[in-house]
Amino acid sequence: MTITSPHLGSPSSAWTDARLLYALEEVVETELNRHLKVAKDWMPHEYVPWSDARNFPGFWEDGEAWDKEQSKVTELGRIALVVNLLTEDNLPSYHHEIASLFGRDGAWGTWVHRWTAEEGRHGIVMRDYLLASRAVDPDQLEAFRMQHMSEGFESDNRHSMLHSVAYVAFQELATRVSHRNTGHQSGDPVCDRMLARIATDENLHMVFYRNLLKAAFELAPDLTMQSVRDVLVNFRMPGHGMPGFERAAAQMAIGEVYNMRIHHDDVLQPVLRHLKVLELDGLGPEGLKAQEEIGLYMGGLDAEALKFDEKLAARKARMAARAAGV
Repeated sequence: MTITSPHLGSPSSAWTDARLLYALEEVVETELNRHLKVAKDWMPHEYVPWSDARNFPGFWEDGEAWDKEQSKVTELGRIALVVNLLTEDNLPSYHHEIASLFGRDGAWGTWVHRWTAEEGRHGIVMRDYLLASRAVDPDQLEAFRMQHMSEGFESDNRHSMLHSVAYVAFQELATRVSHRNTGHQSGDPVCDRMLARIATDENLHMVFYRNLLKAAFELAPDLTMQSVRDVLVNFRMPGHGMPGFERAAAQMAIGEVYNMRIHHDDVLQPVLRHLKVLELDGLGPEGLKAQEEIGLYMGGLDAEALKFDEKLAARKARMAARAAGV
């Protein structure tokens, strides 16, 4: 990809958000057109087991109270599904964040609205599935939604368009991986199929932002490298503020839905490798420093993930021994 811009070669200090938005507009249009060619529209209602649904108590006299035994979804699947759905629920805040950063005009604006429309399907189909299949307590789910959305969401990277692009390049992949692993661990083939469909969307969103990040590296390599460094060392999933997130995240880590090893191997490494971030040359002093710090961070994260792997293996061995009556 070759970028032509009147600002090409400008020092990092010359790159404002406005200049970057203008310089990347053509790339956004190219990526938007590519996305629209490969993305397939789908119907959320086609993925929901409506025949399993029945009335809940309240308005309906024949309503049946929720009980976890009514669903085939595993306990781990139930926990991860709630986390994933509550994350999707904050879409209005996410839209506000990216619309404020990227604008509502031109190719940027078209992408913002298209992305929001596609993401909207995810919350629709997940909630319909959870209620129709009775996979979660509907009253608790609604209480969590109200609490989470009432607090809103503010991105750690809202101060910088470039930081935001770097963040979503990794976060969209993280979301894809989380959905996919949740489906595998759910115990329900219908749920697995639904989440696979969502994961396909998330992967296309990741490709869009990853390609945009590649263009930013060509345009302003030092500044982009610093943005990637900042995002990696401070990375948090967007659902970090939801009720009970820490406990749920711990259970998802142990259950191998999402943990440090997955974060390192399946999220950070693929993007860094694809963009050749650690091999990039032609950097200035600040870019070189950031590149070195990314390498050190990844090495440290891998070491921490190895410790986690060992603890997880020991836990599995203990549980197996207990099950065998040893």
